[in-house]
Amino acid sequence: MKLLSPRSRTTASTTASTRSDGAPAPAVLEIFPTYVRLGDGYAATFAICGFPAEVGPAWLVPLLSYPGRVTVTVHTRPVPAQLAAPMLTKQRARLESTRRIDADRGKLSDPIVDAAATDAADLSERVARGAAKLHDAAFYVTVHGRALDELHETAAGVRSAAASMLLDLQPATFRHHLGYTSTLPLGVDALGMRRIFDTEALAAAFPFASGDLAAPAPGQYVSAEAVLYGVNTSSHGVVMWNRWAQDNHNSVVLARSGAGKSYFVKLDVLRSLYQQVEVSVIDPEDEYTPLANHVGGTVIQLGQQGVRLNPLDVPTDTGPTTFRDHQLTLHTIIKVMLGAVPPPAEREALDRAMTATYEAAGITHDPHTWGRPAPLMRDLAATLKADPDPAAQQMAARLAPWVSGSFKDLFDGPTSTRPEGHLVVWSLRHLPDELRTIGTMLALNHIWGRIDQPAGDTPGTRRRRLVVVDEAWLLMRDGEGARFLFRMSKAARKRAAGLTVVTQDAADVLGTDLGLAVVSNAATQVLMRQATQAIDAVTDAFGLTGGEARLLLSAGRGEGLLVAGRSRVPFRSQASGDEHLLAATGIGGEL
Repeated sequence: MKLLSPRSRTTASTTASTRSDGAPAPAVLEIFPTYVRLGDGYAATFAICGFPAEVGPAWLVPLLSYPGRVTVTVHTRPVPAQLAAPMLTKQRARLESTRRIDADRGKLSDPIVDAAATDAADLSERVARGAAKLHDAAFYVTVHGRALDELHETAAGVRSAAASMLLDLQPATFRHHLGYTSTLPLGVDALGMRRIFDTEALAAAFPFASGDLAAPAPGQYVSAEAVLYGVNTSSHGVVMWNRWAQDNHNSVVLARSGAGKSYFVKLDVLRSLYQQVEVSVIDPEDEYTPLANHVGGTVIQLGQQGVRLNPLDVPTDTGPTTFRDHQLTLHTIIKVMLGAVPPPAEREALDRAMTATYEAAGITHDPHTWGRPAPLMRDLAATLKADPDPAAQQMAARLAPWVSGSFKDLFDGPTSTRPEGHLVVWSLRHLPDELRTIGTMLALNHIWGRIDQPAGDTPGTRRRRLVVVDEAWLLMRDGEGARFLFRMSKAARKRAAGLTVVTQDAADVLGTDLGLAVVSNAATQVLMRQATQAIDAVTDAFGLTGGEARLLLSAGRGEGLLVAGRSRVPFRSQASGDEHLLAATGIGGEL
């Protein structure tokens, strides 16, 4: 390839071709003194010729993460031990000779030469002891641009970033085509602008010290079940996380209102569906309905006309303790309805009435009777009224609003919609505030029935299930509801299920023992923007550093911190165009 003059150019190929690896090559390669044109784009290559005396971990990250199309390539090969020692001896002799000549001539010593001589002596000693090895390495940076102005602007920015790290970038003048080849994934160093590095400095060049998740050990099997959480805001790496590979499958998302937590959770739900995970969502604000409609899920809008849930429905499982466990759960549901634990006499009357109500419907502890129509709440209230015990009469009066009063619509009849499908959304938007806590409780009870005794699943092929409780503070503010959520978080792992708790009231959740227990039982913890009033509680609960606390106070919408064991990874939610349309619906803004 011949260059005629500084203003001339050479066309290497004027027609489209194909490289040996099958990928299409640029239609045109034009070589200029200061850049090359590749098809409809431009590229320029720089070699790193000057380095600082000392470098820190991941010192190449500012170039790797530069906001532009920049390729950084490192070519390295080890220097044989039999050549390394003589090479260092010659270098030390050259530097010492320079120092002595300057001294003999009465010149002041050059600090650069003094530092180089000291470093060479130290390196020579470490190589002799086998504590370090030498490598012949070359560092090249190729900058791309769609136009010459963009190329020059990006190149100026890269050189400025390099200068701030005391790196000297020199253009590969008249050899940019060789530089471009050297930065392709071919392993060919066509420029040959190398220098000697020791192992420690060379290893620090790689971005292993960035805030990314730890890579798996060599030879360890990596599952393909990880879900994309977003992009690392400190290293621009991709954050992939597999909740099913952790000690438990639960997660907690804490953020103030408007921080983008629902956006992040909807992306997590959608990408979990890609992995054939069955998902159930408690949706207080009807935000997940467009997503469910898009993927063919089921939406149960509690509070709408004709939509009912019968708390007395008997599970379909035929286990020996199923009926007893169901009665205990029914006690918990009624405690949540009443908003308090009834006195012992009323609890005894309620338990007696439950047994009598089921027997009147022909349902006993015999599993063969469980297929019969279940009694209703009004049947239970009628049994309590018929009991002459004053405690039973008192309990019947306390249940009156839920049976014949203003709260009866949700319970006034058999269950109208069966929650079935790969995505089931329980919408609470149409429920009044007084019914949202019990609506959440009833939905979780139905969901837990499917998880505890999944129909059609065998022990070896149990399908993974994910339960998302958005705005979990609705249930956490009730003592019995918080205890049910805690028991669910403890027992979910053994049933191949995961619980995701999403709330904006971080201080209230972390201020109770049950709230802390639910958070502690989540191996995956996602913290997004926090309110100033809650940051102290969040910092204490999660052991955050001062920098992490400041990050959460200033995080933008969709940005957060993934906390999983010792891993602390800042990230930003990332979605494709189609995913964004589904996830942004109902959040009142763009990310």
